[in-house]
Amino acid sequence: MHRVFQNFIDLLSKAENADAFCETMASTAAALDLSCFAYLALPRIAGKKPLILSTYPTNWVAHYLRNRYERLDPIITHALINAEPFRWGLDLSPLLLSPDQKQFLDEASTFGIRLGFTVPIHDGHGPIAALTFAVDQRRPQFDRCIKKHERVLQLMAMYFHAHVRRKLMNDPSIDGVCLSRREYECLEWASKGKSAWEIGQILGISRHTAASYLDSAKEKLGVKTVVQAALLLAAAKREKQN
Repeated sequence: MHRVFQNFIDLLSKAENADAFCETMASTAAALDLSCFAYLALPRIAGKKPLILSTYPTNWVAHYLRNRYERLDPIITHALINAEPFRWGLDLSPLLLSPDQKQFLDEASTFGIRLGFTVPIHDGHGPIAALTFAVDQRRPQFDRCIKKHERVLQLMAMYFHAHVRRKLMNDPSIDGVCLSRREYECLEWASKGKSAWEIGQILGISRHTAASYLDSAKEKLGVKTVVQAALLLAAAKREKQN
């Protein structure tokens, strides 16, 4: 665990964008047999969408954000009122669930998110974020890691949160979805009517690379076309100006 933790700290100190933070936590989780993860930071301004960094299926994350599921998600609801890490799913957590919350968990399970371990992150003003590791079924190695390293995982969550808040506070995001700077730049130029070839000329990259950035931006935003992504960008800009 010491080697994994030190590598995590080294990667965390070098991370400068959302993709690097995702890779840092993803590689650390994989080294510990913890499968997928999701970090959700609550917005500072009421009405804004949360920030999510995750290795959950991208279509589930986009669907989650579009439907403002953070207001329904029983895992987040529980994290808001409890500062201690907790396990959930199947028969692990006797959470009192509303019919809508049960439906939410059923929906999440279709994406392989069936049980997990969540670390609430609170500061002096209350709950502000949560880091979750999830799996699709009971796995002995997952259970052993949680049982043995719960407090270390809690410490890692706090470190991760501190670095994300400091380095991503001004990073480009749309509706709570963090884009890389290149994805955001390409989408900005596309919203001005520029083709992938023209964007490549402007940014000094190839047409193929520009198109790849646009494709990854569309995937993260859960849309099928560049026009739809550009509309989300325009709406996000208007919201920030209000």
